[in-house]
Amino acid sequence: MNKLVLGNLVHRPLRSLISVFAVAIEVIMILSIAAIMLGILNGVSKNQSGIGADMITHPGAASNLIGMSGASASVKVAGIIAALPHVEVVAPLYIKLTASSSLENIYGIDYDSFNALKPFVFVSGTSFTGPNDLIIDDVQAKKGFKVGDTMQVLNHPFRISGIVEHGRGGRKFIPITTMGQIDGNEGKASAFYIRTEDPPKFQEAVRSEILATSGMNEYNVQTMDELLSTLTPERMPGFNIGLRTVITIAVVIGFMVIFQSMYTAVMERTREIGILKSMGASRLYIVGIVLRETSLLTVVGIVLGIAGTYALRAALHVKFPTQAFSVTPGWVASGAAIAFVGAILGAMYPAIKAARKDPIDALSYE
Repeated sequence: MNKLVLGNLVHRPLRSLISVFAVAIEVIMILSIAAIMLGILNGVSKNQSGIGADMITHPGAASNLIGMSGASASVKVAGIIAALPHVEVVAPLYIKLTASSSLENIYGIDYDSFNALKPFVFVSGTSFTGPNDLIIDDVQAKKGFKVGDTMQVLNHPFRISGIVEHGRGGRKFIPITTMGQIDGNEGKASAFYIRTEDPPKFQEAVRSEILATSGMNEYNVQTMDELLSTLTPERMPGFNIGLRTVITIAVVIGFMVIFQSMYTAVMERTREIGILKSMGASRLYIVGIVLRETSLLTVVGIVLGIAGTYALRAALHVKFPTQAFSVTPGWVASGAAIAFVGAILGAMYPAIKAARKDPIDALSYE
């Protein structure tokens, strides 16, 4: 049977290649959209973990999605929080979400307090020396930037004063005062990162003190662990909806191509099926031939699709070094399983149709 299956596929190379590429495209679609979306979430989570704070607070109306809400708190709140017991460092920040070449958060920071959370590790250059200075991370620098270059940020020219190791929240940092001036919202902050004494021992005490402070009883106060727990697909609006939509489209494409390929193959091999049945081949044997052909095409397509996904990741890393692309073993297995099941379902009707053919009618088929 295996020789027969392989012979059928080789005899129709173009149709076999189209089926293989359809499955490969299906797998690439599933894995790439999952990799991009998960990469963004994982990147945000990793960068937030590297800031050095163990708590964050912001006005209650602000979104938990860092950068998705405006700056509505006074930077003076940082001094009030810093005066509370068990608080070691408070760093105000003004985050602005931009959509230039890609979506990114620009961090407006008070350098001294932000650096006190966890010191920057400079690859080259220094901290801000003026209001129009910019610090970028080493991933951003891979785009060809170096210390002393001018970069447009928020439609404003900045001089790159320093390049630091990545993983500190954002990829571009400007003085918080400059951010307020550019945005027409001076003296404001989006949120405040906090480092407490001996976390997590005093975190609840600090939370209670903040909420008990006049004017701050409506603030949202979270530990970093609590914040990071919200950065999951289940907690992100529309994440799973978008993912399921793309997967559904990919499965429909794979299903239709396999269905058409196998249905056409069955019609072309009517006399062959008739000969097999006249020689005693059972319905199960005929179904097995069609499904084996489908399985072989699908496995080759899955392997090609997985290889194509990793090739796409490498290409994106070169072309867009700041684009997160997280291919996980779990999603590789899921993508392969989804593609395989979809292909088998697409081949099921042609297989059953072939098995039901009357051998006499099949032998007389022209």
